[in-house]
Amino acid sequence: MILRAKGITVVYGKVIAVRDASFDVDRGRIVTLIGSNGAGKSTILKTISGLHSPIKGEIVFQDKKIDRLSANEIVKLGISQVPEGRRLFPRMTSIDNLSMGAYLRRGKTEFTETLEKIFLYFPVLKERQHQIAGSLSGGEQQMLAIGRALMAKPKLLLLDEPSIGLSPLMNQTIGRIISTINREDGVSILLVEQNAKLALALAYKGYVLETGTIVLAGEARELLENQTVRSAYLGV
Repeated sequence: MILRAKGITVVYGKVIAVRDASFDVDRGRIVTLIGSNGAGKSTILKTISGLHSPIKGEIVFQDKKIDRLSANEIVKLGISQVPEGRRLFPRMTSIDNLSMGAYLRRGKTEFTETLEKIFLYFPVLKERQHQIAGSLSGGEQQMLAIGRALMAKPKLLLLDEPSIGLSPLMNQTIGRIISTINREDGVSILLVEQNAKLALALAYKGYVLETGTIVLAGEARELLENQTVRSAYLGV
């Protein structure tokens, strides 16, 4: 197990965004959090990343308690997040965006080796490396956002709605790349998605979140067959 959250509660003002949530991410696996918009999925990722602090509970990463650490300390430990909406630097080139993800990397050799690995995953980024990020297509921007996070060589990658705003064909492409990153590099992945079908197809294990509370958990294949999940999230 690489990450464990135990009984975390997160509030915005007087609103409870996440209530008593417990979940874990197995080392080298893809785990997904699914749920409707506003269920608290992104809040959980931001809490893991150090952008929010739980008022109750704890988060442990590789046997180290991280729920009171700053965001930059958490990145140094090996957690990178791809935020919803990509959050690129739109007026900078693709290569400059990738370089921003590598600010913790020391030495030109390590940087170059990591960059070449990114270009293997995303050949289009090599072609577009000197193009302004804001002029890329939606799918290319998503690839760039994932590539930027990978430049930090994370042990755990947090993906927040990577399929949002993309065509079904591009969703399949992004899904294949996520699976390849997990399989070939052994990067553990916590995937947040409204596209439950895509998420459960990629994941080993899943959690269903409703209004800040985890209401179902189990192996992804079991959740795909669960009638509640099928009715609420798969349209079956």
